[in-house]
Amino acid sequence: MDAATGREELGGGGGPVNLDAVMQQVAEHKGCGTQGGSGKASCGSGAGQGDLPTDIWEKVKNHPCYSEEAHHHYARMHVAVAPACNIQCNYCNRKYDCANESRPGVVSEKLTPEQAAKKVLAVASTIPQMTVLGIAGPGDPLANPEKTFKTFELIAKSAPDIKLCLSTNGLALPDHVDTIAGFNVDHVTITINMVDPEIGAKIYPWVYWKHKRYTGVEAAKLLTDRQLQGLEMLTERGILCKVNSVMIPGVNDQHLVEVNKAVKSRGAFLHNIMPLISAPEHGTVFGLTGQRGPSAQELKALQDSCEGEMNMMRHCRQCRADAVGLLGEDRSAEFTTDKIMEMEVNYDLESRKAYQEMVEKERQDKVAAKQEELETLAGIASDIKLLVAVATKGSGLINEHFGHAKEFQVYELSTSGAKFVGHRRVDLYCQGGYGDEDSLETVIRAINDCHAVFVAKIGGCPKNDLLTAGIDPVDQFAHEFIEKSAITWFKTYLEKVNTGEIEHYERGDAEIRQGALIAAQ
Repeated sequence: MDAATGREELGGGGGPVNLDAVMQQVAEHKGCGTQGGSGKASCGSGAGQGDLPTDIWEKVKNHPCYSEEAHHHYARMHVAVAPACNIQCNYCNRKYDCANESRPGVVSEKLTPEQAAKKVLAVASTIPQMTVLGIAGPGDPLANPEKTFKTFELIAKSAPDIKLCLSTNGLALPDHVDTIAGFNVDHVTITINMVDPEIGAKIYPWVYWKHKRYTGVEAAKLLTDRQLQGLEMLTERGILCKVNSVMIPGVNDQHLVEVNKAVKSRGAFLHNIMPLISAPEHGTVFGLTGQRGPSAQELKALQDSCEGEMNMMRHCRQCRADAVGLLGEDRSAEFTTDKIMEMEVNYDLESRKAYQEMVEKERQDKVAAKQEELETLAGIASDIKLLVAVATKGSGLINEHFGHAKEFQVYELSTSGAKFVGHRRVDLYCQGGYGDEDSLETVIRAINDCHAVFVAKIGGCPKNDLLTAGIDPVDQFAHEFIEKSAITWFKTYLEKVNTGEIEHYERGDAEIRQGALIAAQ
């Protein structure tokens, strides 16, 4: 990916697709350049066009949160218009003006609906692959209904091609379902961490409902009843619902299997089980009491156990409430209120459509390349499954230098192909011309369960350290499609195992880094 444009010339399948030119045409606005920051097989997060009914496919095909495949190509943004909240969670601390961390509830500035509407136009004009506008806080959108729905009203009028999305704790949801449907909001995310009030009392100190504060089991029962009622009402209206659940070891980790069954039975489209963020410096109750988050192995095991019940989301980045850009990047610092108020925004719908048509061509080439390579696995018998990490800037390509990676995407390889299973945030190894050995240690811990790491380029020192740690640094597939390359590498790996050249073994666990992704400064 080119540092100046956030895109690059892409080959594969049908020849190079030059997205830079279109980007430049739609991103020439005063005060803003184009600087970029560096399930089940048949449905849900990993589904493709042939796996879903046409009406569902149209809703998810370019929604990066509802489609794992789309998240490589399309961007989202959140606007922070909803500061108030009606519940307290032991894993939440809604800090304001805290740009050095990435987690839900954190924003650098709050917006009025009018400011939010202009920001959406500015971002969409500069980032033509931005297809989704979400309201996720920093409090709860439905605890701020006037601001939330005014924002939706303004955006629906000025940018009708952008999908509207909201995330809620669900307490007030049943009272607003008709309004949500009236604004053609096709996607709603509900955070549901329990369906057992005894467990809920350990997560939620209080909820505030109809001018009264409830605590303990009573509060948790009120919350879960309202959440499940709201979920049922939304799905009856054909609104796609994603359920977020925070995995809290020793509190609700085993119980989330029951949550999974409960939300599936009520029509949820997707379940997203996320790791608890509980670093002490965040100032949350769980952080200050020493509640740990899950390891990578624990998180994957729980997701795998629930996948047989319904479709799982594995590409969530637990975004800030003012995040902008592709999942895995945050360009919000480019679009502060001062900057957007100075911009001369020309919202060019036709240019956006032209750009997205090119993205779709790129996307189809990627899918075709994967399928072609997948067919070569037919007839190969092996029970081996392993994980590999990939350094990427997006577009489904291996296009990031090892030392510049802020995260690695993780794929599980087997004779069934390459399956995306998660991501790992890391500290930058490359620090302006030199490698930070302390950072390299954190990178290795983050991908310690992986047999290989695919990169566009890597230096000699980190390559040697990775080999010492038992991780194969793979750089021969630079700027090639991820899944096609991973399958090619995996076939060679199996051949070496079969000939006795190498011995396959299980890797250890890995560490989930909390909140490493921040806005580019």
